[in-house]
Amino acid sequence: MTERDVDNELVVRVQRGDKAAFDLLVLKYQRKIMRLVSRMVRDQAEVEDVVQEAFIKAYRALPQFRGDSAFYTWLYRIAINTARNWLSSAGRRPSAPSAIETEDGETFDETDNLTDISTPESVLASRQVAAAVNDAIETLPDELRTAIVLREIEGMSYEDIAQSMGCPIGTVRSRIFRAREAISARLRPLLDTDAERRW
Repeated sequence: MTERDVDNELVVRVQRGDKAAFDLLVLKYQRKIMRLVSRMVRDQAEVEDVVQEAFIKAYRALPQFRGDSAFYTWLYRIAINTARNWLSSAGRRPSAPSAIETEDGETFDETDNLTDISTPESVLASRQVAAAVNDAIETLPDELRTAIVLREIEGMSYEDIAQSMGCPIGTVRSRIFRAREAISARLRPLLDTDAERRW
């Protein structure tokens, strides 16, 4: 039985009135949704509020879920839209990194060993590169940041990203390409590489 089959079985149970099945879906996806939302919304308390609102919306919309896409793709789309609506309703923009990113290892801190040969110089260089990548991601427009996070951090396929973001797959490819180009441009001075080099 695949993950998608398990999710579909739980969805059917929820649609039949089994609230405990939805609790299982929340437990399964809560960390991923929090990590996704924390890339858009920076205040930890607000991240939790947005995630809770996204799960409430998903629960209310589950009777209409037909299974045309994977459940997690559908849930990611709800979470992205909920975070966007929350940001735009108050004219907010993302701010400083949250504790969730550090906890999940998506940003690097003093405790990370990025290489096997950990000389002070290599550790410092790795931290600088990691900080530059994270800073570059934070400065991307919402659509580019969401696409690159879903691809590179969440490991989603282009098809799933297209469904989650509600856009054609060509648009997803373009956004990911533009995000990678922007990140590369920020890294070139740090790595002292040629502007013609492709990553």
